[in-house]
Amino acid sequence: MSVRIGTSGWSYDHWAGVLYPPGLPAARRLERYVAEFDTVELNASFYRWPRDTAFASWRERLPDGFEMTVKAPRGLTHARRLLEPEVWVERITRGLHELRGRRGPLLVQLRPDQERDDARLDWFLRCVPSWVQVAVELRHPTWQVDEVFELLERRGASYVVVSGAHIPCVLRATARLVYVRFHGPDDEHLYAGSYSDDDLRWWADRVREWTGTGHDVVAYFNNDGEGHAVRNALRLRELLA
Repeated sequence: MSVRIGTSGWSYDHWAGVLYPPGLPAARRLERYVAEFDTVELNASFYRWPRDTAFASWRERLPDGFEMTVKAPRGLTHARRLLEPEVWVERITRGLHELRGRRGPLLVQLRPDQERDDARLDWFLRCVPSWVQVAVELRHPTWQVDEVFELLERRGASYVVVSGAHIPCVLRATARLVYVRFHGPDDEHLYAGSYSDDDLRWWADRVREWTGTGHDVVAYFNNDGEGHAVRNALRLRELLA
């Protein structure tokens, strides 16, 4: 069973001296990142979906064995709320096709105020080609019911296990791949704080439990402030070594 640990994004000015040598040009940050990690979560795609040529360029720049997870655009998840997803799905899959050989899951993060709608989620998942591994982050508590987990299982989609303020943390595996997002240990604010060693040891035990039952695991730290994501990702990897 495989375990990949990385961060949400890779290009942050405040990571100078943490991951990047001081003075490293921004254009070389990905080169430095892939020397340390074997996966990354692309978050820029949420704000502006890249051109197909950008995905092809990443495929050429990323080393063998590296996987890039791609976050679905907010035009689909936040503006349309997954309604009539066909046009967006065609555009997304065209880009993901260019990433072949380096392609990780497609992360679909729903709005925190989007309540449960099984039919809409099911139709979206049916529209996505089977060669795309989908991971769905369901932030509203109304989604946290067995019927939704069973829906994800039927469609082969991963439920995203979340650690973060005001988001339910449900340890549920709905596909071969378990997807974990660490939004920070702060009880009041997302993306804030650094996980303690005790926190990370607890999560390391959860990862071992998942791999022990035949699951692959991918985990991304999104608490990028002050370089916490980098330090926490490296530490969790060390604890699992």
